[in-house]
Amino acid sequence: MVRPLLVIPLLVAAVGGIWLARGALQRWRDLRAAQTYELAGDRWPMLLRAAGAMVCGVCVTALTLLTALGAFGGLGRGSQEADRAEPAVDAAAAGDWAGSGASPAVRQPAAPPTPTESATATSAAATPTAVSRFDSVGHPGGGELLQSAVLGPDGKPRNVRVWLPPQYAKESNARFPVVVMHASTPGKTADAEVPDVFEGVGAALQTGRARAFILVAPEAPNGTAHPCELIAAAPAAVSDDATLRTTIAASFRTLPPGPASWGALGVEGGAPCAAAAGLARPDLYGAAAAVSGRYDAAALTQAGAEAPAGSAAKLLLAAAKADAAGLDTARTLQTALKAGPGPAAKADVRISDNVQDYTPDRERLRLVRQAAQFLAEALAKAS
Repeated sequence: MVRPLLVIPLLVAAVGGIWLARGALQRWRDLRAAQTYELAGDRWPMLLRAAGAMVCGVCVTALTLLTALGAFGGLGRGSQEADRAEPAVDAAAAGDWAGSGASPAVRQPAAPPTPTESATATSAAATPTAVSRFDSVGHPGGGELLQSAVLGPDGKPRNVRVWLPPQYAKESNARFPVVVMHASTPGKTADAEVPDVFEGVGAALQTGRARAFILVAPEAPNGTAHPCELIAAAPAAVSDDATLRTTIAASFRTLPPGPASWGALGVEGGAPCAAAAGLARPDLYGAAAAVSGRYDAAALTQAGAEAPAGSAAKLLLAAAKADAAGLDTARTLQTALKAGPGPAAKADVRISDNVQDYTPDRERLRLVRQAAQFLAEALAKAS
């Protein structure tokens, strides 16, 4: 592809050369005519125009060669693509490199793995991972938002967005906990449903109300019209399966996947998904926060009762003070879990009902800040 950087001077040099050549030719003809009639003529205007035409010809030739070779276009673009492809690492290379930094073109050496990380890498080696390149798509909430396509359980690529907090670029050797944002609409990521979620989390980090963590927003599965009901009925259907977790761990500086460092977040339509994931899989999520949701107490209590033994879920149900319907379903769920069988009865469920502001958007922003603070306190801090 010819780049405008070369086309514009090429056209200018060509037009200028033609104009000067025609002027030189006209002057030469005038001199010939003057000699015929034995009149004296000035050769300098002809010589200057001829020299200018030759210079333009040299420029046209050089620019044409540069365009053909891609010195500014193809080679530069290839170099950029090679740089942007740096963060694309597979599971086999995870031991040599530690993912991307604030810019997807920077690759940093990994810190020596701990015994826990070594065990995680050994387990991840058995899981096939698609080589994914995360490209920057914006800087909401003071951090950096990246996007890539990662293979899903069905072998088809799915959209995954990753938000890196501002601290990720500043603390180049630190590893961060991860919070997975669950979406309620098939084929969409959570930030598409709630675009200001990054501003809420970023505000919590900037005010010092929460420690930094990475947000991962995978695309909700397309196999059902209600992904949240799918998670409650089949906890293995969580959107951050083994392939996604391995890819995130290989591409970014994260703490090892597990309940000590991974949590779940859902806002509005995605709140039941986060509640179901946290109650059904406390072995994967150390804490879950659900904001402004509506909950099926019976289904979620059953999901909590079937959770792996020996683990207790930590769950925050947050709603605005004026959201009477949301608070009612939250309290109903809390009561049902306490009376439920098995691990459901051991769940630590907190309800936040003190947020009140002028508009629903401001209330949601404050609720997301509360959720970020709860998750940061429950998960391990960046190390």
